[in-house]
Amino acid sequence: QLDDFVGANPDYNEEEEEQKYFRRKRLGVIKNVVAASLAGTLTYSVYLGLLQMQLILHYDETYREVKYSNIRLEDIDHKVLMGINVTPVAALLYTPILIRFFGTKWAMFLAVGIYALFVSSNYWERYYTLVPSAVAIGMVIVPLWASMGTYITRMAQKYYEYVNYKEEQEKERQRAPRDACNAYIIVFQTIFYSCFHLSFVCAQMPMVFFLNNYLYQLNHTLYAVKHCGEAAGGVRGGTGSPWVGLTVACAPLAGTLSRGTLPGFNKTVLQSLPRSVNLIIVESALMATAFLAMLVVSTGVGGGRDGLQDGRSSPAGAPQVLVLCGAAFRPMEEIDMRSIGWGNIFQLPFKHMRDYRLRHLFPLFIYSGFEVLFVCTGFSLVRSVMGWEVTEQGRAMLSLCSLQNYGVCALGLERLAYLLMAYGFSGSACSSLALCMLRLRRHIPLLAGAFIHAVLLVTLFCWAPEPRHLAQAPLLYSIAALWGTGSALNKTSISILLGLLYKKKERQDFIFTIYHWWQALAIFTVYLWSGLPMKAKLSIMLLTLVVAVGTYLWMEQKVARNMEVRLPRIPRPRHKTRGYRYLEDNSDETGSDGDGDKEDNDRDPAEATREDEVPKEDDELPK
Repeated sequence: QLDDFVGANPDYNEEEEEQKYFRRKRLGVIKNVVAASLAGTLTYSVYLGLLQMQLILHYDETYREVKYSNIRLEDIDHKVLMGINVTPVAALLYTPILIRFFGTKWAMFLAVGIYALFVSSNYWERYYTLVPSAVAIGMVIVPLWASMGTYITRMAQKYYEYVNYKEEQEKERQRAPRDACNAYIIVFQTIFYSCFHLSFVCAQMPMVFFLNNYLYQLNHTLYAVKHCGEAAGGVRGGTGSPWVGLTVACAPLAGTLSRGTLPGFNKTVLQSLPRSVNLIIVESALMATAFLAMLVVSTGVGGGRDGLQDGRSSPAGAPQVLVLCGAAFRPMEEIDMRSIGWGNIFQLPFKHMRDYRLRHLFPLFIYSGFEVLFVCTGFSLVRSVMGWEVTEQGRAMLSLCSLQNYGVCALGLERLAYLLMAYGFSGSACSSLALCMLRLRRHIPLLAGAFIHAVLLVTLFCWAPEPRHLAQAPLLYSIAALWGTGSALNKTSISILLGLLYKKKERQDFIFTIYHWWQALAIFTVYLWSGLPMKAKLSIMLLTLVVAVGTYLWMEQKVARNMEVRLPRIPRPRHKTRGYRYLEDNSDETGSDGDGDKEDNDRDPAEATREDEVPKEDDELPK
């Protein structure tokens, strides 16, 4: 009887149980990707929807006078938009440290929490609530997108490990084949951007179901407008007319030759003022959605030996709740990544810029920010915020808003939401076109998106709609959808490309930080160039796009010739702590001292080179 109790179960099949275990791991990775995508979608749906609604309300002259006559709301909103646009310029200095200190998952949680803070600040619109929360958002834009890019790429690598677990066991000390996880990187980034683009659709819900009930029709708002597009007048919108610019998120009003407001656009767009109780109800719904996004990111405190939690382990006895968004790294990996020294973490983003592949991609990064020029018509404060706020997504959003510059002039402010929804649906659907990288060369989707944008830029340079002419609606919706297609291809392809070029997990957060920081610089430049005519901005965008495509093709040629890559060496972790957390998984050893070198077991083969040599790794090998 004792043997029956403690002996091996005769029905136990080790291979079958192992298959079930790794099947659960693979499902967990898919759940993590979907949860991260859902969190990003909810976060930006709330942020963009609230910003769009508030900017339209603040533009209305009657609304400002009745509700905020004594607090200088215009000056406050100037400061808010400045904080969101200018603060990210310094992000390269602290983003890697922030991600390494908190971990990838908790950096995402912190950033989403800051967005929720911004929503809460709109309950009481004052200088001391709006401006600090806007500066905080500016500080976390780059960390949010860098951590999201790292997270999705790392999930693809983990999925490959779980699919090929038998090979990993048999070849534990060998490298995985080059390009082994490429297919999963392509698929997971496509899933993320397909979900994310729906945020532009969801962001229109407050306007469709609430604000449109209070808006005048186009015959009132566009009564005195004589021209759209390139025929618009050259009225310069300085500090005295910022609120037409604020409607950029919602009502792009100026044309190709315009330097400022659209001449004749009515300063009163609300036929009746919404009650404060109704506004509080809408903001509360947005706040609840923001908290839901935080819960999606944060409620994964459980984990197994493969690290569905990160370095911040929960105390013994803490309740294990449903894991919605697991960690990207095992606890020991997170500790090792922090233990290379904070000085090294600070320097490594700058050192990675010596890589010719990144240098050749800089114009492409800048173009993704310069697309904001498409919507900046002299009201740069607002145009920039929308473009910058989406950083990686910024070009999409702002470009799309610029289309509304033409669209609102022809169709009216009440149809802005439907133009943005056309863009969002198109971007979501066409992100899946990046899957052609599984069969075609990786540059084809990127060049296709660039070609679409180039054609649209030339078209908008030469064409302008007629004001209050609803017959042009099909054409304007088509332009919005095509711009969404090009933006989806560009954004998805860039993130996939970075994941394919830099597979070493110790480098990914640095690479995605550099990518989004260059976007921040581009948006800041746009913020400074707000006084340029629309045609000048379109010309600069087109020139930047041509240069970006040329340098990208040059980079691909160098990679094809197997040109040597110059990458900084990642220092080995040097732990000062001894303890259980540095033991191998399922190990009974008690004498491990965790000194961090682990030269026999955990060292990457690239570390076998001399200390003063740049290690050869997957990033540098021929493709």
